[in-house]
Amino acid sequence: MSSILVTGGTGTLGRPTVSHLRAAGHLVRVLSRKPGPDRAVADLTTGVGLQAAVDGIDVVVHLATSEGRGDVQQARNLVEAATGVRHLVVMSIVGIDRIPLSYYKAKLAVEQLVAESHVPYTILRAAQFHDLIDRVFSAQRYSPVLLAPTVPLQPIAVEDVAARLAEVVGQSPLKGHAPDIGGPERRTVHDLALIWKQARNSRRPIVPLRLGGEAFRAFASGAATVDGPAYGRITFAEYCA
Repeated sequence: MSSILVTGGTGTLGRPTVSHLRAAGHLVRVLSRKPGPDRAVADLTTGVGLQAAVDGIDVVVHLATSEGRGDVQQARNLVEAATGVRHLVVMSIVGIDRIPLSYYKAKLAVEQLVAESHVPYTILRAAQFHDLIDRVFSAQRYSPVLLAPTVPLQPIAVEDVAARLAEVVGQSPLKGHAPDIGGPERRTVHDLALIWKQARNSRRPIVPLRLGGEAFRAFASGAATVDGPAYGRITFAEYCA
């Protein structure tokens, strides 16, 4: 049993991760800017309260993100405060070293910062979450068509990612990357749109979308999918249902 601090513990991935860790018998605190039960109050961006939040903690699971705007500074503050922990587990994204998006560049910089620190660490990269695909389609609710980029993805359920994070926490630090994880199926976005339409009883036509640029070409080449066997068990259709 370990004492664990989870950043981003109230978020989409954080909630099931905290549940998995507690089910495994760990003592879990959630880092938050607001007080509450089993919470450690601190601000990742400014660093205020971080040292006190980390004191006495064995493992830090870093799930928080500002979607790139402040991720590097937040990670820097966390690493400086976490010099005494025995394991820092960092959540990242499949393909960030191959897909030139600004958010991915920030996530890659976080990985490099952690790797250059003296904190024992493991980095876990996961493919896109099911709920992200859902939000992309839902954001088009006022459009007469459903745009679907012509790229393959391997979306994964946050419950599956949370289960893997709990496994990583129970292992020794790799001082590197754990194997990337993706969902049980590789599907084109067009296929995912069909599944989403059926689940939402939508009749809108799906329009394939091709874009120029290096980032789109990287996605189209499969850079956002995982080499090797799938880890996730929950399909996108099961998520939509």
